[in-house]
Amino acid sequence: MPDNNKITIFVISDSIGETAYNLVQAVVVQFPEVKFDIQQYPLVRTSSLLNGILKRAKRVNAVIVHTLVLKDLSEQIKEFCQENSLQCLGALDKLLQMLADRSQVAPQLEAGMNHHTDQDYFKRIECMEFAVTYDDGKDPSGFTQADIVLLGVSRTSKTPLSLYLANKGYKVANLPLVPKTKIPDELYEIDQRKIFGLTNDPEVLNSIRRQRMVAYGLDPDSHYSNLDNINNELNFSQELYRKLGCLVINTANKSIEETATLIMESLNDHQNPTE
Repeated sequence: MPDNNKITIFVISDSIGETAYNLVQAVVVQFPEVKFDIQQYPLVRTSSLLNGILKRAKRVNAVIVHTLVLKDLSEQIKEFCQENSLQCLGALDKLLQMLADRSQVAPQLEAGMNHHTDQDYFKRIECMEFAVTYDDGKDPSGFTQADIVLLGVSRTSKTPLSLYLANKGYKVANLPLVPKTKIPDELYEIDQRKIFGLTNDPEVLNSIRRQRMVAYGLDPDSHYSNLDNINNELNFSQELYRKLGCLVINTANKSIEETATLIMESLNDHQNPTE
Protein backbone atom coordinates (compact mmCIF):
# COMPACT_ATOMS: atom_id res chain seq x y z
CA MET A 1 0.00 0.00 0.00
CA PRO A 2 1.24 3.52 -0.74
CA ASP A 3 2.66 5.54 2.14
CA ASN A 4 0.81 8.84 2.09
CA ASN A 5 3.60 10.46 4.11
CA LYS A 6 6.19 10.15 1.37
CA ILE A 7 6.50 10.45 -2.38
CA THR A 8 8.02 7.50 -4.22
CA ILE A 9 9.93 8.32 -7.40
CA PHE A 10 10.86 5.64 -9.93
CA VAL A 11 13.91 6.58 -12.01
CA ILE A 12 13.88 4.39 -15.13
CA SER A 13 16.61 4.34 -17.74
CA ASP A 14 17.79 2.20 -20.65
CA SER A 15 21.38 3.01 -19.63
CA ILE A 16 22.95 3.44 -16.18
CA GLY A 17 20.47 6.17 -15.22
CA GLU A 18 22.82 8.97 -14.18
CA THR A 19 21.00 11.66 -16.15
CA ALA A 20 17.55 11.04 -14.70
CA TYR A 21 18.85 10.39 -11.19
CA ASN A 22 20.88 13.61 -11.10
CA LEU A 23 17.86 15.53 -12.35
CA VAL A 24 15.64 14.08 -9.64
CA GLN A 25 18.24 14.74 -6.94
CA ALA A 26 18.60 18.35 -8.06
CA VAL A 27 14.86 18.84 -7.70
CA VAL A 28 14.03 16.97 -4.48
CA VAL A 29 16.56 18.95 -2.44
CA GLN A 30 14.29 21.95 -3.01
CA PHE A 31 11.65 20.23 -0.84
CA PRO A 32 13.48 19.57 2.47
CA GLU A 33 10.21 19.13 4.34
CA VAL A 34 9.03 16.32 2.04
CA LYS A 35 10.08 12.66 2.44
CA PHE A 36 11.10 11.03 -0.84
CA ASP A 37 11.86 7.41 -1.69
CA ILE A 38 13.92 7.35 -4.90
CA GLN A 39 14.16 3.95 -6.57
CA GLN A 40 16.47 3.42 -9.56
CA TYR A 41 15.85 1.00 -12.43
CA PRO A 42 18.78 1.12 -14.88
CA LEU A 43 19.33 -0.89 -18.09
CA VAL A 44 15.62 -1.32 -18.84
CA ARG A 45 15.56 -2.42 -22.48
CA THR A 46 12.73 -4.95 -22.76
CA SER A 47 8.99 -4.55 -22.67
CA SER A 48 8.53 -7.34 -20.13
CA LEU A 49 10.99 -5.82 -17.66
CA LEU A 50 9.43 -2.39 -18.05
CA ASN A 51 5.96 -3.85 -17.55
CA GLY A 52 6.97 -5.40 -14.23
CA ILE A 53 8.45 -2.09 -13.03
CA LEU A 54 5.36 -0.17 -14.08
CA LYS A 55 3.07 -2.55 -12.20
CA ARG A 56 5.19 -1.98 -9.11
CA ALA A 57 4.97 1.78 -9.67
CA LYS A 58 1.20 1.55 -9.82
CA ARG A 59 1.04 -0.27 -6.48
CA VAL A 60 2.90 2.54 -4.70
CA ASN A 61 1.46 5.39 -6.80
CA ALA A 62 4.96 6.41 -7.84
CA VAL A 63 6.03 9.46 -9.80
CA ILE A 64 8.01 8.24 -12.81
CA VAL A 65 11.00 9.99 -14.35
CA HIS A 66 12.60 8.22 -17.29
CA THR A 67 15.22 8.64 -19.97
CA LEU A 68 14.00 5.85 -22.26
CA VAL A 69 14.79 6.71 -25.88
CA LEU A 70 13.66 3.46 -27.50
CA LYS A 71 10.37 4.45 -29.12
CA ASP A 72 8.40 1.31 -28.20
CA LEU A 73 9.36 1.53 -24.52
CA SER A 74 8.78 5.27 -24.40
CA GLU A 75 5.29 4.78 -25.80
CA GLN A 76 4.63 1.89 -23.42
CA ILE A 77 5.46 3.94 -20.38
CA LYS A 78 3.43 6.90 -21.63
CA GLU A 79 0.33 4.80 -22.29
CA PHE A 80 0.57 2.94 -18.99
CA CYS A 81 0.85 6.15 -16.99
CA GLN A 82 -2.09 7.71 -18.81
CA GLU A 83 -4.27 4.64 -18.25
CA ASN A 84 -3.36 4.41 -14.57
CA SER A 85 -3.23 8.13 -13.72
CA LEU A 86 0.46 8.07 -12.79
CA GLN A 87 2.56 11.20 -13.08
CA CYS A 88 5.34 10.70 -15.59
CA LEU A 89 8.16 12.78 -17.06
CA GLY A 90 10.22 11.81 -20.09
CA ALA A 91 13.32 13.80 -19.17
CA LEU A 92 14.74 13.77 -22.71
CA ASP A 93 11.55 14.01 -24.75
CA LYS A 94 11.22 17.79 -25.17
CA LEU A 95 14.93 18.36 -25.75
CA LEU A 96 15.07 15.58 -28.35
CA GLN A 97 12.11 17.11 -30.18
CA MET A 98 13.51 20.63 -29.91
CA LEU A 99 16.85 19.62 -31.43
CA ALA A 100 15.15 17.53 -34.10
CA ASP A 101 13.00 20.52 -35.09
CA ARG A 102 15.99 22.85 -35.12
CA SER A 103 18.37 20.56 -37.00
CA GLN A 104 15.78 18.93 -39.23
CA VAL A 105 17.51 15.63 -38.43
CA ALA A 106 15.73 12.73 -36.74
CA PRO A 107 17.41 11.40 -33.57
CA GLN A 108 18.69 7.83 -33.76
CA LEU A 109 16.83 6.83 -30.57
CA GLU A 110 19.32 4.13 -29.64
CA ALA A 111 19.83 3.16 -26.00
CA GLY A 112 23.14 3.86 -24.29
CA MET A 113 24.81 5.49 -27.28
CA ASN A 114 27.09 7.65 -25.15
CA HIS A 115 28.57 4.52 -23.59
CA HIS A 116 29.23 2.39 -26.67
CA THR A 117 32.97 3.01 -26.91
CA ASP A 118 33.48 4.88 -23.68
CA GLN A 119 36.16 3.02 -21.72
CA ASP A 120 35.46 5.27 -18.74
CA TYR A 121 31.97 3.81 -18.62
CA PHE A 122 33.23 0.23 -18.30
CA LYS A 123 35.78 1.38 -15.77
CA ARG A 124 33.07 2.99 -13.65
CA ILE A 125 31.00 -0.18 -13.76
CA GLU A 126 34.02 -2.18 -12.61
CA CYS A 127 34.64 0.29 -9.80
CA MET A 128 30.99 0.21 -8.71
CA GLU A 129 31.15 -3.59 -8.50
CA PHE A 130 34.38 -3.31 -6.51
CA ALA A 131 32.81 -0.85 -4.05
CA VAL A 132 29.86 -3.16 -3.44
CA THR A 133 32.10 -6.22 -3.03
CA TYR A 134 34.41 -4.54 -0.53
CA ASP A 135 31.84 -2.46 1.34
CA ASP A 136 31.86 -2.59 5.15
CA GLY A 137 35.10 -4.57 5.34
CA LYS A 138 33.51 -7.72 3.87
CA ASP A 139 36.87 -8.88 2.53
CA PRO A 140 40.09 -7.27 3.84
CA SER A 141 41.96 -8.31 0.69
CA GLY A 142 40.15 -5.43 -1.02
CA PHE A 143 42.29 -2.94 0.89
CA THR A 144 45.41 -4.00 -1.01
CA GLN A 145 43.62 -3.72 -4.36
CA ALA A 146 41.86 -0.41 -3.74
CA ASP A 147 42.80 3.07 -4.93
CA ILE A 148 41.14 4.54 -1.83
CA VAL A 149 40.41 3.03 1.58
CA LEU A 150 37.83 4.76 3.77
CA LEU A 151 37.69 4.22 7.52
CA GLY A 152 35.11 5.52 9.95
CA VAL A 153 32.63 4.80 12.70
CA SER A 154 29.01 4.16 11.82
CA ARG A 155 27.19 7.00 9.97
CA THR A 156 30.24 8.86 8.67
CA SER A 157 29.10 8.41 5.04
CA LYS A 158 31.50 5.59 4.10
CA THR A 159 29.20 3.69 1.74
CA PRO A 160 27.65 6.62 -0.19
CA LEU A 161 31.11 8.17 -0.46
CA SER A 162 32.52 4.87 -1.77
CA LEU A 163 29.85 4.70 -4.47
CA TYR A 164 30.32 8.35 -5.43
CA LEU A 165 34.08 7.89 -5.82
CA ALA A 166 33.51 4.64 -7.71
CA ASN A 167 31.47 6.58 -10.22
CA LYS A 168 34.51 8.83 -10.64
CA GLY A 169 36.64 5.81 -11.56
CA TYR A 170 38.24 4.89 -8.24
CA LYS A 171 38.25 1.46 -6.66
CA VAL A 172 37.18 2.07 -3.07
CA ALA A 173 37.05 -0.24 -0.06
CA ASN A 174 35.77 0.82 3.34
CA LEU A 175 35.86 -0.45 6.89
CA PRO A 176 33.50 0.37 9.77
CA LEU A 177 35.40 1.01 13.00
CA VAL A 178 34.14 -0.49 16.24
CA PRO A 179 36.16 -0.28 19.49
CA LYS A 180 37.79 -3.52 20.67
CA THR A 181 37.51 -5.18 17.26
CA LYS A 182 40.64 -6.39 15.47
CA ILE A 183 41.93 -4.11 12.74
CA PRO A 184 42.84 -6.07 9.59
CA ASP A 185 46.58 -6.48 9.08
CA GLU A 186 46.20 -5.35 5.49
CA LEU A 187 45.67 -1.75 6.63
CA TYR A 188 49.23 -1.62 7.94
CA GLU A 189 50.63 -3.01 4.69
CA ILE A 190 49.37 -0.37 2.27
CA ASP A 191 50.39 3.19 1.43
CA GLN A 192 48.86 5.43 4.12
CA ARG A 193 48.31 8.12 1.48
CA LYS A 194 45.39 6.15 0.04
CA ILE A 195 43.78 5.71 3.47
CA PHE A 196 41.30 8.35 4.62
CA GLY A 197 39.91 8.48 8.13
CA LEU A 198 36.40 9.86 8.32
CA THR A 199 35.13 11.44 11.51
CA ASN A 200 32.24 13.61 12.64
CA ASP A 201 31.18 15.88 15.48
CA PRO A 202 29.69 13.91 18.41
CA GLU A 203 26.50 15.98 18.48
CA VAL A 204 25.96 15.56 14.75
CA LEU A 205 26.48 11.80 14.98
CA ASN A 206 24.09 11.66 17.91
CA SER A 207 21.39 13.39 15.87
CA ILE A 208 21.99 11.20 12.79
CA ARG A 209 21.91 7.99 14.78
CA ARG A 210 18.79 8.96 16.70
CA GLN A 211 17.03 9.68 13.41
CA ARG A 212 18.24 6.32 12.11
CA MET A 213 16.72 4.50 15.07
CA VAL A 214 13.42 6.33 14.67
CA ALA A 215 13.34 5.41 10.99
CA TYR A 216 13.59 1.75 12.01
CA GLY A 217 10.83 2.17 14.56
CA LEU A 218 13.24 1.71 17.48
CA ASP A 219 13.97 3.65 20.66
CA PRO A 220 16.23 6.58 19.68
CA ASP A 221 17.84 6.57 23.15
CA SER A 222 20.03 3.49 22.71
CA HIS A 223 23.65 2.52 23.24
CA TYR A 224 24.15 3.18 19.52
CA SER A 225 23.13 6.83 19.85
CA ASN A 226 24.47 7.40 23.36
CA LEU A 227 26.81 10.41 23.40
CA ASP A 228 29.38 8.76 25.68
CA ASN A 229 29.50 5.73 23.42
CA ILE A 230 29.90 7.96 20.36
CA ASN A 231 32.81 9.78 22.00
CA ASN A 232 34.46 6.45 22.79
CA GLU A 233 34.09 5.37 19.15
CA LEU A 234 35.50 8.65 17.86
CA ASN A 235 38.45 8.49 20.26
CA PHE A 236 39.15 4.92 19.13
CA SER A 237 39.08 5.97 15.47
CA GLN A 238 41.32 9.00 16.07
CA GLU A 239 43.91 6.83 17.80
CA LEU A 240 43.89 4.43 14.83
CA TYR A 241 44.25 7.30 12.37
CA ARG A 242 47.31 8.51 14.28
CA LYS A 243 48.87 5.04 14.11
CA LEU A 244 48.20 4.77 10.38
CA GLY A 245 49.32 8.33 9.63
CA CYS A 246 46.37 8.85 7.30
CA LEU A 247 44.53 12.02 6.36
CA VAL A 248 41.50 12.71 8.59
CA ILE A 249 38.38 14.38 7.22
CA ASN A 250 35.50 15.62 9.37
CA THR A 251 32.31 14.98 7.38
CA ALA A 252 30.10 17.08 9.67
CA ASN A 253 28.14 19.54 7.54
CA LYS A 254 29.95 18.42 4.38
CA SER A 255 28.19 17.01 1.35
CA ILE A 256 29.37 13.78 -0.24
CA GLU A 257 30.67 15.84 -3.16
CA GLU A 258 32.72 18.09 -0.89
CA THR A 259 34.30 15.19 0.96
CA ALA A 260 35.04 13.36 -2.29
CA THR A 261 36.71 16.46 -3.72
CA LEU A 262 38.99 16.70 -0.68
CA ILE A 263 39.98 13.06 -1.14
CA MET A 264 40.60 13.31 -4.87
CA GLU A 265 42.61 16.50 -4.48
CA SER A 266 44.75 14.95 -1.73
CA LEU A 267 45.70 12.06 -4.00
CA ASN A 268 47.25 14.47 -6.53
CA ASP A 269 50.22 12.97 -8.33
CA HIS A 270 50.99 10.08 -5.98
CA GLN A 271 47.82 8.10 -6.68
CA ASN A 272 45.65 7.85 -9.79
CA PRO A 273 42.53 5.81 -10.49
CA THR A 274 43.27 2.21 -11.36
CA GLU A 275 44.31 1.78 -14.98
